[in-house]
Amino acid sequence: MTETTLYGIKNCDTMKKAFKWLEANDVNFTFHDYKKQGIDETVLRGAVKQHGWESVINRRGTTWRKLPEDVKEAMDDVAALRVAADNPSIIKRPLLVHQGNITLGFKDAEYAKIFGR
Repeated sequence: MTETTLYGIKNCDTMKKAFKWLEANDVNFTFHDYKKQGIDETVLRGAVKQHGWESVINRRGTTWRKLPEDVKEAMDDVAALRVAADNPSIIKRPLLVHQGNITLGFKDAEYAKIFGR
């Protein structure tokens, strides 16, 4: 059986859509709650390596807007890891790990493709 882990924050609307889709399609998964469990640094590093910090860090949310301008201007892969560790809400949600691949965000068609549904 393949291990599937969904990372994020339970109260997020996009997370709720992902939960609903996974449950409706009988996908066994583990939920990792950033608020309760913190980030998984290995997964976060993998996401940044696979997608780049620009995709992993949600630059449209309030957490990004609250960052000091000098922090935003100096953002790179290393800074993104540090900022995300301190502010897990800034990580794009959901972050899905399935068969070693990391998917950011939720799209019904993309999940259907990933899980062959």
